[in-house]
Amino acid sequence: MTVVEPDGDEASLRALIERSAELKGELVAFAQGARFDRWLTPLLLEAAGPERLLDEAEAIRIIDDFVLRYRLPDGATVVDRFVAGRRDLSEDDRALLLGWRDPVEGVFEVRRKDGDAVVLLNLIDDLEYRTYSNVGRAAFRGVSEGGFLLACLVPVHPVDGAWLISGAMSSYPRSSATEIARAALQLAADHPELVFRNPEKIEQGWASMRADRKAFVEFCGGDELVLAPAEAERRIDAYYRHRQEAAVAEHPERARGRRLPGLGLPAFELPRELADSDTVGVIYDEVDGLNFYADYGMLRDLFADPALAGRRPYQELLRAYLREESIAPLPIRRLAAAHPETVDAVFRKLLRKPDFTWGEHGEALLRRRKPRYYAQEPRPGVSVIGERLGELAAGSGGRQKFTRARGVPRRPARS
Repeated sequence: MTVVEPDGDEASLRALIERSAELKGELVAFAQGARFDRWLTPLLLEAAGPERLLDEAEAIRIIDDFVLRYRLPDGATVVDRFVAGRRDLSEDDRALLLGWRDPVEGVFEVRRKDGDAVVLLNLIDDLEYRTYSNVGRAAFRGVSEGGFLLACLVPVHPVDGAWLISGAMSSYPRSSATEIARAALQLAADHPELVFRNPEKIEQGWASMRADRKAFVEFCGGDELVLAPAEAERRIDAYYRHRQEAAVAEHPERARGRRLPGLGLPAFELPRELADSDTVGVIYDEVDGLNFYADYGMLRDLFADPALAGRRPYQELLRAYLREESIAPLPIRRLAAAHPETVDAVFRKLLRKPDFTWGEHGEALLRRRKPRYYAQEPRPGVSVIGERLGELAAGSGGRQKFTRARGVPRRPARS
C-alpha cells in the first residue's frame, strides 16, 4: 500500500481548494447549458426510469461523471470544451481543471481525520488518499474512523497528494463492512482499470494470471478449446471449482471456522450471445487472458478450408470478428498462425484483394480495424485485491482475485 502525503504550504492549498469550488460551479453550469442537453438529458432520463424518479445524490453523480469523463462525439470531454472556451483562465486554472479528467472512483475506508482532511484507503486500488472537500471540514462531520465512503476524487494540481471530493459522497458506518466489501469486489471485477491505478497491482496481476493460465492448461489439456456451449460451461465451472479447492487445500488455516467459498460458488454461465452459439472458443492467452468467442469452430473451419470464404455465413462471421472492437486481434492471429497455407486465400476472397498476403498486410489490417486495442497498454486478465479488502471480503465469502472473461463478440447475423 502506498501512502501519499501532500507537499506545499497549507495556505496555498486552501486557496487552491477555494478556487476549485469556484471553477467547479462554473463548470457544472456550463455542462447544464443547452449545448450539451442532447447528451446529458438522456443519461438523466435513463437513470430516472419509467417512473421518472431520480434522487438528488444520483443526479449529482450522473452530472459529475458527464462533466469529467463523458466523451463527446469528437472525443473531447466537457472539461476540455470549458477550458478551450475560457481564454481568461490562468495556466494554473487550466492545469487544475484538466487534472480532473482523471478522477479516482472508489470505495474508501476512513483511516483518520487530520485537520480539514480525511485520509482514505481506497479498497479498490489499495492506495491512500489525503482528501479535502471544497465546502470545508463540515463535509466530513458525520464521517468516523473505520467507516466507509463511496466517492469520486479529483487531484488538486499542482499539490502532490491532495485530493478533492467530486460530486456526491455516500457514507456508511463500520457495521456495513460486509456489504461494502461485496460492493468493492463487484466494482473491482467490473472495472479492473480502477484496480490497475496501482502499479503494484499490475505486476501482481500478471504474476497471478501466469499461474492461473498454467493451471488452466494443466486442467484442460491446452490453452485453446472449441466446445459446445453447455460443455464449455461445465468445463469452466469445473476449472473454477478445482482452483478454489486447490486454494483451500494449500491454505487450510484461511478456511478454518468459515464457510468455504469454493463450495458455494454459483455455477459458471456464459452470456446469452455465447450460449446461443453452435460452438464456443475458449482461449487463455499469455497476454490477452481468458477469452470466449462465439461460433469459433465455424471460424476455424473457414481457415482450414478457404473455399468456405465464398459462403455468406462464413464471410459475415469473419467480418464480425474484424469489425467488433470488443474482440481483440487474438482469435484471428491464432487462426492465421495455425493455417499459414490458407490464410492468404481466406482474406483475398473476403477483401477481394488478390495481392493480399497475411505476412505483409495482416498486422496493418488488424491495426486499422482494432485501433482501440492497439492504443491501450496491455493489462493482466486477473485483478488482485489488496490485503484490507481481502480481510473484509473474508467475512462475506469473497475471493481474493478475479479472472475476467474477455473478448466476447456480438453474435453475427446469419442468413
